[in-house]
Amino acid sequence: MLDQIAKNKILTPDELAARRARWRQAGKKVVFTNGCFDLIHYGHLHYLARARALGDVLIVGVNSKESVRRLKGPHRPIQDDKTRYHLLASLIFVDAVVVFEEDTPLELIRLVQPDLLVKGGDWPVEDIVGADLVRAAGGEVRSLPFVHGYSTTSIEQKILNRNKE
Repeated sequence: MLDQIAKNKILTPDELAARRARWRQAGKKVVFTNGCFDLIHYGHLHYLARARALGDVLIVGVNSKESVRRLKGPHRPIQDDKTRYHLLASLIFVDAVVVFEEDTPLELIRLVQPDLLVKGGDWPVEDIVGADLVRAAGGEVRSLPFVHGYSTTSIEQKILNRNKE
């Protein structure tokens, strides 16, 4: 069953482009977000559900392992790629998961041309990668409220502090 979810939701960029064309033809409002999604927590769930509620389809771009390491350091990601991708794909409010190797999702945003680009509240709208592309195509860019007290970094710190006791 999990493999079927992966087949239907974890897409290559080419598969995503074809699916995006069908969604556009059907008049679906496509929301795009991205991140590392290393240790899925309540903050992620709240954010992704809220993003999906803003449109008909939610596409999640996920940094590859190599990209996460460049951005977060050699100790990350904590979860392996298969786990990160499948956890996201298993969420009912996520319609597609696509991996990107670059440090930013700019090329993926160019491919998807979302109607709405969203990031968490820790990202000011003016700093969201791809905002200019989305706006130039008539789309919208939003920074969604951040759920304080939930982050992968804080979970990692709790684990490290417990191991020191």
